[in-house]
Amino acid sequence: MRNFKSMITALFLFSVLSLHSAEIEVLHWWTSGGEAKSVGALKTMLEKSGHKWKDSSIAGGNGVNAMTVLKSRAVAGNPPAAAQIKGPSIQEWAELGFLANLNKVAKANKWDKVLPKRFADHMKYKGKYVAVPVNVHRINWMWVNPAVFKKAGAKIPTTWKEFEVAAKKIKKAGFIPVAAGGQPWQEATVFETIVLGVGGAKFYKKALVDLDMKALKSKTMKKAFDTLRMVKSYTDKNAPGRDWNLATAMVYKGEAAMQFMGDWAKGEFKVAGKKIGVDYLAVDAPQTAGAYLYNIDSFAMFKQKSNAKTKAQNKLAQLVLSDKFQTIFNNRKGSVPVKLGVSKMPFDDIALRSMDALNSAAYTKELLPSMAHQMSVNDAIKGAIVDVVTEFYNSKMSSSKAVKKLASSVKAEM
Repeated sequence: MRNFKSMITALFLFSVLSLHSAEIEVLHWWTSGGEAKSVGALKTMLEKSGHKWKDSSIAGGNGVNAMTVLKSRAVAGNPPAAAQIKGPSIQEWAELGFLANLNKVAKANKWDKVLPKRFADHMKYKGKYVAVPVNVHRINWMWVNPAVFKKAGAKIPTTWKEFEVAAKKIKKAGFIPVAAGGQPWQEATVFETIVLGVGGAKFYKKALVDLDMKALKSKTMKKAFDTLRMVKSYTDKNAPGRDWNLATAMVYKGEAAMQFMGDWAKGEFKVAGKKIGVDYLAVDAPQTAGAYLYNIDSFAMFKQKSNAKTKAQNKLAQLVLSDKFQTIFNNRKGSVPVKLGVSKMPFDDIALRSMDALNSAAYTKELLPSMAHQMSVNDAIKGAIVDVVTEFYNSKMSSSKAVKKLASSVKAEM
């Protein structure tokens, strides 16, 4: 009799949960080992809350492939419930009327108090939340294999001049100086890091945020292209088409000395079982100490016809900014919490340095949105810049011609 009652109670609870649960589809591009493990934490938390997660992960292109799929589905009237969208693209989707209003869940969970205003503004359209931020990545890191430097008798560089000296020694010792992936977004990541290093924070803002024509046409921009050409000369011939995580693997395997990449690279070192300070180091990219080039991952919520799916969306948004998820996700992925007040205790040395750099840069006006990672400009302008960088990187185009083409391409999209 007791077993029968237990069975009836379980069936009743299941039926009640079923009435209020829903399956929501989440579109994202987190597919590498470290990334997949990180987003898996959110899936687990959502399903424990009684809802179902339908995974739509689309690899490649720093989200370019995922955005192509999203646009075609939205036009067909079949968008996912949540999609990984960033920067000015959030406002563009909201302006078209696709995105749901998250103000109710935002108010209940005090988002305006727990999010830095600079980051919260990226998530709003006309004062209303339409997306939820997941994390903050720092772009301007240089990942280093200290053993390779030691074998080559080279010093870890802090300037671009020192970089070239070290790269020559590393190449002569039989190692690849720079692990690179020949994909447009990776080339753009290196380019914007160089622009920041060569020109400084004020120049970066003028050129790649404000799109100031004088900055785009300047001698400083020419010097940035010259430096990009120099850096490329220390990559290997097999770089074209290589995925970023495979380039990271070259560093931790001891095949290459350095990689210029955001701190999601740390997730790959972790998955490979490598130790900070022993197997790898994270240092400021040359001449960028004190600056913080940021990338914020976020989920935008698309309007749903079902009340159950809307509730599931709100639950997903709530979970994203919970202390528990912020800690688990960012520890796995290599980023740092976007939410204020999350305990620093569980985080490693690189994350703590990232947090300190973030706080410092906010006061010194060296907190800067990434162009290559969709934070500073809209997709059309970003595409124009990346196209010029890619053409320059993969041809014999002169730096002078690249500067002129960069300015004219950006102007055509403004």
